Parts: sequence; C-alpha cells; structure tokens
Amino acid sequence: MKKSKRALWKGSISFGLVNIPIQMFTATQDHEISFVLLHKKDLSEIRYVRFCKAENIEVPWNEIVKGYEYEKGNFVIIKDDDFAKANPKKTKTIEILNFTDESEIDSMYYAKPYFLEPDKNAGNAYSLLRDALRKTKKVGIAKYILRNKEHLAVIKAHDNILILNELRYQSELKSPKDLEIPSIQQTNSKELAVAIQLIDQLTQSFEPKKYFDSFTEEIKQMIKRKAKGRPIHPKTEEPESTKLHDIMSLLKESLKEKKEGRKKSRKIA
Repeated sequence: MKKSKRALWKGSISFGLVNIPIQMFTATQDHEISFVLLHKKDLSEIRYVRFCKAENIEVPWNEIVKGYEYEKGNFVIIKDDDFAKANPKKTKTIEILNFTDESEIDSMYYAKPYFLEPDKNAGNAYSLLRDALRKTKKVGIAKYILRNKEHLAVIKAHDNILILNELRYQSELKSPKDLEIPSIQQTNSKELAVAIQLIDQLTQSFEPKKYFDSFTEEIKQMIKRKAKGRPIHPKTEEPESTKLHDIMSLLKESLKEKKEGRKKSRKIA
C-alpha cells in the first residue's frame, strides 16, 4: 500500500489478555458508473437540500446535529464522542470471542472484507496470531464497533496478512419460509443424472482473475454511442423460460456443446 493510505479504523485486536494494535483498511473497491440526476425538461442538475421544517430554509452541514426522539416531540442531541463514551473499550477493540472452523460459517453471513495491518511495534504479536490461526486452521469470531454499530466478524489468516470479514447477524437474514420452493421429491431422476454430468463438465478451479464486470464496459460503450447520436440496438434477446418437456433435451444439448468445445480447444492447443 502507498504511504498516503488512510485507515478506516484504529484500535486493537483483543486475543485473550493480549492486545495487538492494528489499523483497518477497506479490502474492496467499487467500479460502478456514476450517474447524476437531471431535470428532464432542461437537463439541469438536481441537488439534494437539507431543509428545516420550522424555518422553511436550507440548513448548512455545520448547523446539523444527530438527535434521538426519546418521547414524542422531545429530542436528545448525540455527538460522535458520546458513542465512544458509552463503552471506550468496545469502540477501540476488536474482541475475539472464540475460534471455530471456517467451514462451519454459512456464506450467507459474509458481508465485506477488510485488511488488518499491525501498528508500530505490534509486528511480533500480529505474526503470532496470524501464524497460530494458519497452523490450527481456525478463524476467530469477533465483535467490534464501526460507524456507531456493533458488528460481528471473522478474523482469518490469508497469506501473510490478517483479514477481517464482516458478518451479518442471524437476525439480519430473512427467512425463505414464505417463498414457494419445490420439494426435492419433484426432481426427475434421469434429468438429475444428466444435470450432474453437465455440472461435472463445467467444474474447474476457482480463479478470481478470470472474472470481471463485463456489463459495465457494455454500458460505457452504449453511453459513447448515445453521446455521438448513434442508435442503440440490443445485442441479445431476453431469455425465454424453459418448458418442462424441453429440460432433458436442453441438458443433453448443453452437454454435447461442452464436449465439442473441449475437442476444438484440444485441436487449437
């Protein structure tokens, strides 16, 4: 990382009675195309304003505070340092509660990854935790405060760095009980066998660098065409839902295409 890096959070990892000073950095970056809202009739830019209901005027940021309505019409002002005062230890500590096998954590709970870097003179303690996690093949289940909210997380060794993966609480996950999901008894055994063959044919090692957001690039090309006044023609058609009696034939055709594709690639090689 460059020297100009800016930590998202600073504090310590609490590992038993050991405190390891660390800094937290975001491990992801967005590549979304930014759009602005415009007034349709004259294409002038729309801006959001902070409006005072009582005085009927716009209010600048430096006059805005956070308030909590503890009873109807009565508010208490909460400042940023008030959150820290609520529990100074919690706001500055990533507390490892226990350790577990990573395989026991359902992927639905994962939310966002962060890099953890040791602070000055914390390299030895940091390395100890990292190497211990790697040797035991365990991950730490931890809690920490970020943006005035207590988060659940997994701390794991990844190469030579400690990664913090933010988790969702179980209460944040919705139940699928109201969805109409077919029972497993409805699966046709012959179709299932061919589907498994197709899955086997399409199975390969996961290589993240092979995948990228191709749709964003298509949007950029579309924008260029519109900017030059050129018409936009759809590259593809909307997919049609597979009819029940077509499933087996389409599975077999998919399997055939995959096998032929492999033969061609061998000839080219």
